[in-house]
Amino acid sequence: MRTVIDTPPRWVVRTAHLAALAPLPSGLWRLAAACGVPVGFTGTNALADVEPGGFFSLYMVGLSVVVEAIGLLALGLVQSWGQVFPRWMPLIGGRRVATSFTVPLAGTGALALTALTTLGAFGWNGPETMGHPESPKGIAYVVMTACYAPLLAWGPLLAVVTAHYWLRRRRTARLHSVAWVRTTTSADSGRGHGLTR
Repeated sequence: MRTVIDTPPRWVVRTAHLAALAPLPSGLWRLAAACGVPVGFTGTNALADVEPGGFFSLYMVGLSVVVEAIGLLALGLVQSWGQVFPRWMPLIGGRRVATSFTVPLAGTGALALTALTTLGAFGWNGPETMGHPESPKGIAYVVMTACYAPLLAWGPLLAVVTAHYWLRRRRTARLHSVAWVRTTTSADSGRGHGLTR
């Protein structure tokens, strides 16, 4: 039988989009710093005088791209390519995406993000972080904090979308099994009637 694609409700789609966008503000902040925009750091801090095109600048650009790419994977939990691999993919194209792979991976990611961002929030104003004399002050502090604050929502949003993905796929698999049993039973019944004639 053909793999059934289940469409999630709008609120889940919106939640997935919010999860995908959660790392974007901090990524944009890093890109600005990588381009040499003063972000408030002073002294010997690596962010005090970033040379555009230098190693540290390229590192921040790469980090921002990778983190946002990871964030966008949340969309797979509400799109068809999160249920069936796209046809263009070699070897696995057209095959069903196993929930035994997707759910533990996304769930672990959600837990790790929640733990890391919560710890980061508690230590945000510590003496080695934003409480350091060379760290941003005033408006620069407010801007950086506002850009990194959405990361706190990333893990919980991803957890909600992952849980709904698991429930939805489980329900779809159950309906798919019932439909297969009915089709098989009907076919066997038809063959049985043919034999008795």
